[in-house]
Amino acid sequence: MKSKRLPALLLAALLLAGLFAGCGETAETVELTEEFPNVDLGPLLDEGVPLADTPYASSVLTPVASGTATKKNSSAVIDYSNAKDGYVMVKWSGGGTPKLKVQIKGPGGTTYSYNLRTDGKYETFPFSDGSGSYSVGVYKNIEGTKYSTVLTQSVNAKLTDEFGAFLRPNQYVNFNANSKAVAKAAELCEGLTDNLDKVQAVYNFVVNNTTYDKVKAKSVQSGYLPDVDETLTTGKGICFDYSSLMAAMLRSQGVPIKLIVGYTGKVYHAWINVWSDKDAEWVEAAIYFNGNEWKLMDPTFASSGKQSSSIMQYIGNGDNYTAKYQY
Repeated sequence: MKSKRLPALLLAALLLAGLFAGCGETAETVELTEEFPNVDLGPLLDEGVPLADTPYASSVLTPVASGTATKKNSSAVIDYSNAKDGYVMVKWSGGGTPKLKVQIKGPGGTTYSYNLRTDGKYETFPFSDGSGSYSVGVYKNIEGTKYSTVLTQSVNAKLTDEFGAFLRPNQYVNFNANSKAVAKAAELCEGLTDNLDKVQAVYNFVVNNTTYDKVKAKSVQSGYLPDVDETLTTGKGICFDYSSLMAAMLRSQGVPIKLIVGYTGKVYHAWINVWSDKDAEWVEAAIYFNGNEWKLMDPTFASSGKQSSSIMQYIGNGDNYTAKYQY
């Protein structure tokens, strides 16, 4: 897939911290009983929370743990039945409340580290690098950054839709057909068919109805996960919340969206990139229509920074942003 940085006449909503303040088709089930070696997961564990203090239902693509391709033992299950759709599902079945991690490394070489819930429910994780070979691992904390390896599986993902991972819910962009955010997106995008128009409608709504939560930004802890309906209902959030909400709303409308986590300078941030049907490219920028022309804009600054000239100049320079992960 091609990508374009700060192109004219294209749209993507970029979100960052407020005012510079975070396959298989055949049935395959493998049960494991052997023990695995201990590993030190090191600095990938808890990088922090990006951008903290430093009729609609038919369009929702719902991840499913089909059970046709799994690897499991008494403690965990990795279900990769629908790898072709760009995701894997993992659940803990070992009981208790241990600190757990899921790590996924794909053909792009980036290792993604996630927390895993302990209530026995599946969580969805994207194959962010598209088609290729992935390693998926479940790890249980021993002490500090040392973890015991609970379960691992290699997956050859051959995606039938290159946008599969960026149209569905996952742990960071969590929504379903009954989400309030999905209903609001359907309301805002009624009658719209062009991706650009949908992004503009959602962007304008978020800018005008959401404010940056400075209190939350100072207290939020590592491992925090956005709740899109809470952000929508309260009208407040940190930039991780902004980006997750917009990604959920637009994905539910069939718009491929990447939630990007990276840096602006030395500050951890999150934003979204959008797929442009017109140019067949990912737009890695943030621009909005002011009635006369497309201009760079950041929703968080628009709602909290009152569009000052200095902020506009900063976000207008794409070189200020460095992407690290995509979800």
